[in-house]
Amino acid sequence: MNKHPKKPRNEAMYEAILSLETVEECMKFFDDLCTVTELMALEQRYQVACYLHDGMIYNDILARTGASSATISRVNRSLQYGRGGYQIVFDRLEKEDV
Repeated sequence: MNKHPKKPRNEAMYEAILSLETVEECMKFFDDLCTVTELMALEQRYQVACYLHDGMIYNDILARTGASSATISRVNRSLQYGRGGYQIVFDRLEKEDV
């Protein structure tokens, strides 16, 4: 279920993200880059991923986030069969907490 895009990715955008130094800078960049709806969807997916990572069940995630069961399932598939991006973030954030 590991889908790779067929067209080339815009690496410059990802390099731009890596150049940001603070949460505030990141928020400003994404506010300019995305619509409010796109940001809300991204933030919701990330929150769903956090809850799934913590072992929360679908019904509780739905109640807390308002995410559809399809979104929760999609995020869960990414956690289970994706490219490991969520896990990289979780591991690094856990190291910072230590």
